Amino acid sequence: MGSGQVTDWQGKNVTVAGLGVSGIPAAKMLHGLGAKVTVVNDGDDARARAQAAELEALGITVRLGDGATLPEGTELVVTAPGWKPDKPLFTAARDAGVDIWGDVELAWRLRGPDAAPWLAVTGTNGKTTTVQMLAEILKAAGLRTAAVGNIGVSLLDAVLGEEQYDVLAVELSSYQLHWAPSLRAHSAAVLNLAPDHLDWHGSMEAYAADKGRIYEGNRVACVYNVADKATEDLVREADVEEGCRAIGFTLGAPAPSQLGVVDGILVDRAFVENRQKSAQELAEVSDVNPPAPHNIANALAAAALARAFGVPPKAVRDGLRAFTPDAHRIAHVADVAGVSYVDDSKATNTHAAEASLAAYESIVWIAGGLAKGAVFEGLVTKSAGHLRAAVLMGADRGLIREALARHAPEVPVVDLDRTDTGAMLAAVQEAQRLARPGDTVLLAPACASMDMFANYNQRGDAFAEAVRELGAGA
Repeated sequence: MGSGQVTDWQGKNVTVAGLGVSGIPAAKMLHGLGAKVTVVNDGDDARARAQAAELEALGITVRLGDGATLPEGTELVVTAPGWKPDKPLFTAARDAGVDIWGDVELAWRLRGPDAAPWLAVTGTNGKTTTVQMLAEILKAAGLRTAAVGNIGVSLLDAVLGEEQYDVLAVELSSYQLHWAPSLRAHSAAVLNLAPDHLDWHGSMEAYAADKGRIYEGNRVACVYNVADKATEDLVREADVEEGCRAIGFTLGAPAPSQLGVVDGILVDRAFVENRQKSAQELAEVSDVNPPAPHNIANALAAAALARAFGVPPKAVRDGLRAFTPDAHRIAHVADVAGVSYVDDSKATNTHAAEASLAAYESIVWIAGGLAKGAVFEGLVTKSAGHLRAAVLMGADRGLIREALARHAPEVPVVDLDRTDTGAMLAAVQEAQRLARPGDTVLLAPACASMDMFANYNQRGDAFAEAVRELGAGA
């Protein structure tokens, strides 16, 4: 297909890899544009057959139980972002000289000539929160916008829908970026980099390289984390448009071309007239909800992207005040007998848990679940000074227990060997027994939830329900 816009889809043979949240809308949309669409899918279960029947009724060919073979005559493959790059289907496509696009690439190619520019965000943790903050700031400036991509509205809907936007706040995962070679954002941010999804990418270097794609062709600003040198390295390696600037964000006092914090105030020394000598006040730390360190960093990154788009300072403050975090993201559940209970079930990896643990002085930590290959030595070493005690549950709790024994042997540990529906209540009761007034009982599992729960939302709900039971009995 080559580069540039594809304007005539009539009769194009397009293979869509994977049913699911991106595959089905992509197949329908391509079919609507006149392409001859074949959907291939590894699975052949009842759900897949129902989805296939829906597509076949529209005239789309579906092949279940064989996602490995490239259909004859394929001119383009559009893949669900989660499909790994080493799949035989993709090897066959590359051997045949056939392009492979993800849903983000497809959306980018389908944009009209007057399409809204993209302000893009990636990172191991904090993407969703930052994009939601950014959307609120843009709205506060009177701009028509939406939080899209890996969250909220699908990019295909945003690009092809009726609604007209001035600018889009776009969350992008490393998978999506891998399959989006021609994406060129107005400005972009990489919030942080920590080992994640290495089974998919193959190495930390490949993972970082895919994250770094977000900076390619940026026009105004490449926003990086001053505290995470790897993000700045990605900016240095990026091929950007003439005049595009590197903009740092820091929890300390900002240098020129940075945003940071001075005396409880978020300030901008990047998008001001005389950045050598002056700074613009944007908001107070207390305007950030919650004002935990990693969340202040998210707010600064969102502010940097908004300022790169020309948003005035007042809109930054108003947007941050309007922002409400999603459930299970460092959410205060209740105070019981002088102890604060906080649900950060979304902390499904060590990097997210480390940020969460850094936000409180004295913690009874509830952790454990599916480790997904993670190691916990660094997390425990950095967080040991904040821990009063730990309550461990889930399939891989032994890995955390061993790290605590090695690096924080003075921290009392309760090892909860149960996976029944009452396990979370037992964990919360153990935490209550160990906590002292002024402490925080923090659910920040550092692990995935699927060993005991459907997802991190259900795990967080179970924690909140257990805390309510404590409160009722207090």
